Formats: sequence, structure tokens, C-alpha cells
Amino acid sequence: MNSQYITVRETAQILAVSEKKVMDLIESGSLQAYRIADQFLRLKRAEVVNIRTTGQIVSENVTYDYTVGDRIKDFFYFNDFYLVAVIVIGVLLYTIFYTN
Repeated sequence: MNSQYITVRETAQILAVSEKKVMDLIESGSLQAYRIADQFLRLKRAEVVNIRTTGQIVSENVTYDYTVGDRIKDFFYFNDFYLVAVIVIGVLLYTIFYTN
């Protein structure tokens, strides 16, 4: 998914710096961050890529392990509505066809 707004983690991966460094850049005004629904902090992908290409940010030697636990957590976080909908539909179908 190539969204216009990206997370702090995605920004850190693009710039090859730590998430703390990204937060420091936001606080110093070097990066503009936006609050989505007063809850989620996002940055514009175009601005981040522009800063990376201009070389304003020095890369750190940071690696990110996207573990199986992170993948499972993200799966349930982003698909919770669909999972609940499938369960509700399954219960309704069971009720319709297998109860009198």
C-alpha cells in the first residue's frame, strides 16, 4: 500500500534512522507531522522522501526486525473489523441452518 501518509516507523525505515531520531526531528521542526483524529501521528511520504534525497539527514546504522509477533499484532490491528464480521456472519449462518 502506497499511502500519502506514513507512520513514524515507516519514516524511520525510509530515512534509515531510529524512531527516536524521527521524533527528535519532528520536535525540532525539521519534519512536519500531522495528527490524524487527534490520535495517530503521521508524516507525508513525499516530504520524507524529499528529505532523504536532499541528504539533510545522516543515516544511522539501525536495523528493524519485523518479527512474527509484530506481523500477527499488525494483522489483527488492521483487520479486526473483518474478523469480527466473519465471526458474526458465521454465528448467524449457524443459527439459521442448524437451529430450529
